[in-house]
Amino acid sequence: MKLLAIHWALIGIWALLTLASIVVFVVSKRSSKDMSELVQRTQSWWVMVAIFTIAFLVSQTISIIVFALISFLALKEYFSMIPTRRADRRVLFWAYLSIPVQYFWVYDHYYGMFAVFIPVYMFLFLPFASLLSQQTDGFLKSVGTLNWGLMLCVFSISHAAFLLILPATPESSAGGAGLLLFLIFLTQFNDVAQYTWGKLFGRRKIIPGVSPNKTWEGFLGGVATTFVLAMLIAPLVTPLDLAHAAAAGLLIAIAGFVGDVTVSALKRDLGVKDTGSLIPGHGGILDRIDSLTFTAPLFFHFIRYFYY
Repeated sequence: MKLLAIHWALIGIWALLTLASIVVFVVSKRSSKDMSELVQRTQSWWVMVAIFTIAFLVSQTISIIVFALISFLALKEYFSMIPTRRADRRVLFWAYLSIPVQYFWVYDHYYGMFAVFIPVYMFLFLPFASLLSQQTDGFLKSVGTLNWGLMLCVFSISHAAFLLILPATPESSAGGAGLLLFLIFLTQFNDVAQYTWGKLFGRRKIIPGVSPNKTWEGFLGGVATTFVLAMLIAPLVTPLDLAHAAAAGLLIAIAGFVGDVTVSALKRDLGVKDTGSLIPGHGGILDRIDSLTFTAPLFFHFIRYFYY
């Protein structure tokens, strides 16, 4: 029953992606606006959805490894952008080493260490490792940027992986796999919806000093779309009742926007357009998971509080 529900959900995603591709093709041919970035994004989605589907269906362990790889690539992009002191080079090794350790706690189902390893042990250890160089100039800024990178790219994203190992409930046989699918799909669909609504109807800037392309029309259109979609999808793959599904939809839509503009503020501060160039039309890995850095931990604890 679990596999059947997940399979149908994945089939639905592929069908929706096919429909979206057709719509984007038609709109790009008829619109006077430049839609080349939207076309590139849609093409990249085919690759990303294919990778996600394969990892999702092969095994739970492979899925956890894929999330660990995503954290590694995101952290690598982050460290390549931020200014670091020569003395911090050795500290970066310990930051990277925290990735397999953090995801081991996920694999081992050890919630206690999963919850405290980075925000307690690593946040206390990295300053100590940094001060061993005995260079105090820029120490506070260095520690803050290193710890924030771990929080954003590793700790936050690992919550998505931990969703995967949550057991089935009486309300839903899909268990954690359904919850993860629900989170990933709505987070990414919310990004697409806000971008599309803004591209087609955007007029009034919502936060021009941080992200000039964000508009109220795009934000509200994305929130409304994600809100409705959450209530339609939740009964299929999650234990959420209608009220919790609606709340989860709003949470993911709003948190996704905040995560997006937070990374935009980071890029604007550093003077870069994208965090990388790995994904055509999207930029880097961190550009693609910026919303997930906020939605994953918030949704995870929302689910854990009400259902586990």
